[in-house]
Order: sequence, then C-alpha cells, then structure tokens
Amino acid sequence: MGPDVTRHTAILDPEHRFDAIIVGAGPAGIFAALELARRSSLRILLIEKGCDLSERRCPARTTGRCAHCDPCDITCGWGGAGAFSDGKLTLSPEIGGWLGEYVDPPQLQEAITEVDLLWREFGAPETLYGTDPERVDSWRTKALAHHLKLIDSPIRHMGTERCVEVLGAMRRYLEGRVQVTTDTSVARLKVESLDAPAGGAADVAAGGAEDVPAAGRRVTGVVTDSAEEFESPVVILAPGREGAAWLKEEARRLELSVTSNAVDIGVRVEVPAVVTDTITADLYEPKLLYRSAYFEDPVRTFCMNPRGVVSTESYGDVVTVNGHSYADPEKHTLSTNFALLVSTRFTQPFNDPIAYGKSIARLANLLGNDIIVQRLVDLQAGRRTTPERLARCMLPPTLPEATPGDLSFVLPYRHQRDIFDMLEAMDGLLPGVAGRDTLLYGVEVKFYSSRLELDRDLRTKVDGLYAVGDGAGVTRGLVQASASGLVAARAVLGGWRVRLSA
Repeated sequence: MGPDVTRHTAILDPEHRFDAIIVGAGPAGIFAALELARRSSLRILLIEKGCDLSERRCPARTTGRCAHCDPCDITCGWGGAGAFSDGKLTLSPEIGGWLGEYVDPPQLQEAITEVDLLWREFGAPETLYGTDPERVDSWRTKALAHHLKLIDSPIRHMGTERCVEVLGAMRRYLEGRVQVTTDTSVARLKVESLDAPAGGAADVAAGGAEDVPAAGRRVTGVVTDSAEEFESPVVILAPGREGAAWLKEEARRLELSVTSNAVDIGVRVEVPAVVTDTITADLYEPKLLYRSAYFEDPVRTFCMNPRGVVSTESYGDVVTVNGHSYADPEKHTLSTNFALLVSTRFTQPFNDPIAYGKSIARLANLLGNDIIVQRLVDLQAGRRTTPERLARCMLPPTLPEATPGDLSFVLPYRHQRDIFDMLEAMDGLLPGVAGRDTLLYGVEVKFYSSRLELDRDLRTKVDGLYAVGDGAGVTRGLVQASASGLVAARAVLGGWRVRLSA
C-alpha cells in the first residue's frame, strides 16, 4: 500500500505543498519526474543541489585542473554526473547496478526497453553497438582464452556533447509540468509518526517522534539548507553518487537499515586507440570481467572511451579521474581510455567503504595536486614517472594537467597487483594494452556504496519515502538509474490511484 496521499498537514502555504518531491535531478530523478508528469496531473517539486544545465560551467573541462567549485559542476546540477559523461546507454540487465535484485527480470527488461525509448524520443541516436551475434561470440571466445569474461551488452553511444543536448530537451519538456528548484540543497527529511493527527504532528528532528521505529513513520517533506520547508506525502530520493554520503547520514538519523556495496577503486588507463580499435569498432565498450590471478579479486573494465579524453570530477573535498568521448569526429583523439576497477566488499567491523575510497583519493590529491599520471613501465619498475619520462611516450596524455608521479604511494599493493594481472590478461586479447607507454591515472573511485533496505517498489521502511539511482546504491549507470526512477514513480502513481478510488 502506498502513502496516504489524500492528506497534507496544514502548516505551510499552498506554494510549499506538493504531491511528490524528488531530491536530485540526475537521470534517476529526471525519469521519475518524466513518469509522474506524463501520467498524472500531480503537483511535483524537483530539487537539485547544483545549478541548471545551461549554467553548468566546469573550468576543468578546458583547463584540466579542478577548481574545487562547490558544488561541483561535473557531478551536480541538472543531469547529474551523467550530463558530462560519455553518454553511454548500456542496455543489458546484467550491467549497471543491482536493480534486478528488487524487480523481476521481465519487469526490469520492460523498464530498460522503455528507458531506451525515452532517451531516443528526446534525441539519443538510433545506432546500437554490440548487436551482431557472430562478432560478439567471436570476442567472447577470444576473451575466455585469456580468463576474461565478456558481458553481452548492446550499447547506444550519445557522446558528451549530445548527452547534454538530450538532457536539455528533457528539461524543456518538464518546464511548466514540474517545478524545478536548482541551487538548493536538502538538509534533512521531515518525518512524523503514522499515528500523528493531521496538522499537529511533530517533526522527528523537532523532538516529536524519535522513539517511533522507521516502520511507524511517514515522510512529510524536506527542509533545505536555508531552512525553507516543502511538504509532501511522497519523497523520492535520487541524490546521485555525490549525495551518497548525505543519504547515508540521513538513513542513520532516521534509523533506516543500510548495507554496504562493494567499493570500486582503481585507475584510468590510456592507450593508443589503434590498440583497441578492433574491439571498439564491434562493441564500442567491451565489458570485461576478470578474477585476479593472485588475490582472486573481481576486476572489471568500466567506461571505455574510444578516441576520447581523460577528465576529472569532484566529490566534496576529493578529486577523482574519469573519462569521456565526443560524438563529433573533429573532437576525437588518438587515444582510448577506460577504467580498471577492483571491487572490494568489506565486512565487520569496518562498514564505511565511502570513507575508505575517499581516503585513497585524498592521498592521490595530496601527492599529485589532484590527479597523478604514471607510465606502466615506471610503476612496474618501482620508480616515479618524471616529466622527462612522460615526454618519451608515443602519445601525450589527454589530461595534461595530471601530475607525473608514483601511484605506488597511493594504491594498496593488493590493488596494484590486481591491476597488473588484469592488464596482462587484456594484453593477450588486445596486444599493446600493457605496453610500456600505457598511462595510468589515479585514482578512480565510484561512490555508490551504501544501500538502503528497500522493497520491490524501492520504498524504504518510512511510508512514502523512496530511494533510487546511484546515490542509493541501487544502480551504477545511466540506464538502470533511469529505470529505477520509473519503478519508484509507478509505485507512487499506484498509491495515488488506490487512495483516490477508495
């Protein structure tokens, strides 16, 4: 049963009362808004910490050096971290998160199909990579010979600049249908006891319901950093990876159960594009999984960008490395970059993988003035890459502001060994991947590590409160994040229809 959407506590003026509030304007939040706006006349508020899409200006995109803007224009703002990503739509239910642990396989596939259709309706290209079964089977067989598992994953590539255009079209569509408030941070959620009388309930933070368990509470709205209050019986949390730490703190305050996903830490690898052209021409982004030879840790490729550039992004006080590529051939480079990520799942007594990942990123920032770049041959030989050694590479780094240095002072030995093992395996499949001039940028960390206890509708124990997307630890990519927004929005619509027909 959904929230009691027929009541609002009468404490605010009508301009501050809504039928549904969405926190976060990344893909998860946007698709939740699209679904609610297309299928109902509900009054919807979408709150975003960063600025609107047209106002997002990241200095690092032109200078290569993070200016530590607060909030970060790469990870915050309309479109979320996906706005300036490579814009890949990965259409396999096996890739992009854990949504399949909540919804049935047919429902997940249906959601992915609809998400793909919506992205295309707003301008995503029709071209789909990785659909030739003979070529996919051929690469899968070759990968197995080197102990690599290739995940069958059709991919639609928008490119960084086209991704911005598509998200802009979604923004224009929602204009007038959804109230969008940008440059506004949500400080906390408002929650009250289910037994509280209409109009007279005390907010948990105000001392009225601390002793009531989460299952005996309902959400009533949000409070912003400026103490402005917005009221609604439905709140969909979609804070993105940048907001994962905030969501974890709110869950702790509300005594909601949280489990830790594996933390992904690794490097961004850059090689001459000719090394990977054979596989990217067929698959665009090969999804390769490996079990490291020595420690038997899971290692995977992530976000391969043919003829792309290495970039940076910021999460609060840490800067990490990323990558993207453009659809415009005139912006193509001679290099291809991809991430190698080592997945580690911690058990007791440690349960804060976000803090662990950030501590490693901070160390790299301290030693490298943000991002460190090192030749593979230097890391293997136990020596620092100097500017002189970097200049010997056949191709210059596409992130010229990265500091030549030594990643062995940053990455734990276990991660280094796992990365060496993976590169050796990939070199068998794609000769040259482990070449002496292969560049490693560090570090790359993915913060989607804390997952709330959710039901099949992605609803928490607090009535009317939903959590979706990467920040909720449910997804880790554009498609599943978008699909999670659809799942939650449909549950909200179902709750409204049940109540209004009663």
